[in-house]
Amino acid sequence: MADVRASFSGSIPEYYDRCLGPAWFDAFAADLARRLPAKPPGDVLEIACGTGLVTRRLRERLDATVRLVATDLSNAMLDYARAKLSESRDIEWREADAVKLPFGDGEFGAVVCAFGVMFVPDKQAAFREARRVLKEGGILLFNVWDRIEENPHHAINAQIVEGLFPGDEEMRFRMPYEMYNPRLLEQLLAEAGFRGVQIEKRQLPVDRVSARTLATGQIRGTPRSLLIERRGVPLDEVIDKVTAALARAGGADPYRGVAQAIVVEARL
Repeated sequence: MADVRASFSGSIPEYYDRCLGPAWFDAFAADLARRLPAKPPGDVLEIACGTGLVTRRLRERLDATVRLVATDLSNAMLDYARAKLSESRDIEWREADAVKLPFGDGEFGAVVCAFGVMFVPDKQAAFREARRVLKEGGILLFNVWDRIEENPHHAINAQIVEGLFPGDEEMRFRMPYEMYNPRLLEQLLAEAGFRGVQIEKRQLPVDRVSARTLATGQIRGTPRSLLIERRGVPLDEVIDKVTAALARAGGADPYRGVAQAIVVEARL
C-alpha cells in the first residue's frame, strides 16, 4: 500500500499553494532562485517542483535561452503547477522520481530542489542521481528545514496534532526537520561526488497570513489531512485547535513568527 503521508491528491495542492505559499514557501522560492546565475553552465532541472512556486521564480530569473525542466513524483502536484503556470510556454513538465531521473548523464548545468530532499527515502541515491545528470562545473542548489524548534509554527502544529493522537506513530511527522545537520549534509554530498559545499542558515519572517490560514494550510495542505480523516476526526476541529495555539503564540491576524531553513549549494 502507498504511504498516505506522501500523497498530495485531491484538494491538497490548492491548500498548500494558497495557504502555505504566502506564509513562507514563496519567500523561500525567491531566495533560492536568486542564488542561481541567470545563465548557469547549462540547462536547469527542478526536482520536486510541487505547485510551481520555485518554478515560476526560476523562469523569471533565468535567461530566456536556458531550458527549464520541472519535475515531481506527484501527478496531482504537476497538474496543479502546469495549470497555474499555463501561460509560461517555456517550461517543460515531467513526472520523475528523484532517485531514478529520466535524463541523460551530464544533461544539466544546475539541479534545484526546494524542501523536497527531506522526503526522499534514499537521500544518498537522490544526490547520486543529481550528480549523474549534472555536467562538470554544474550546481546543485537546495534547501531543507532547520530543526523543528527553530520553526515555532511547525512545532505548535506538531504538538497539537500529536496530542490529539497520543502514541500514534503515523501521526508523528518529524521527517521534514531531520536534515538540518551540516555535517550530515556535507557527508552525503561528498559521498555523491560533490565539492565546494556551502551551507547557510536562512531565516525569513512569517507575517503575511492569519493564524487560521496558516493552520488550514498545515492541515488541509498536507497529506496529514488524509491520516486525520482516516481516524474519523473532523479536519475543521483540528484546524480550530491549531489556529488557537498559533494565535496565542504569534497573534491571530496577521500571525507573526519566523521560518528557518538550511540552504545548500554544491558544485562539481
